[in-house]
Amino acid sequence: MAFRDQRNEEEESQQGQASGEVAGNRAMRRMQRREESRRPTGPEQRRRPAPPTKRERTSPREFSREVRAELRKVAWPSRSEVVNSTIIVLIAVIFLTTLIFGYDFAFGKFVLFLYD
Repeated sequence: MAFRDQRNEEEESQQGQASGEVAGNRAMRRMQRREESRRPTGPEQRRRPAPPTKRERTSPREFSREVRAELRKVAWPSRSEVVNSTIIVLIAVIFLTTLIFGYDFAFGKFVLFLYD
């Protein structure tokens, strides 16, 4: 098995040198072969993508109708869910505001203490 790999490497390096390629390691050559096998060949390679079709603009009436249809699909929260979420947000804002104020006040006092 080792002899076969060595012989294949020698043949590949000779082919690579004959075609002007820089000799690389075995893993690089395998990766190059895989990439080449994935590339499309023939006429499908030369095909150009179709030009984008020009879409007509929707009228304001159609737009508003689609918006209303989408808004009917929305899962709107109940009144109690909104109240609970609002309370949680207000508590979090008050807590973080006092925390940041406390840190700012403490660091300010500390810096003034250092310079006095």
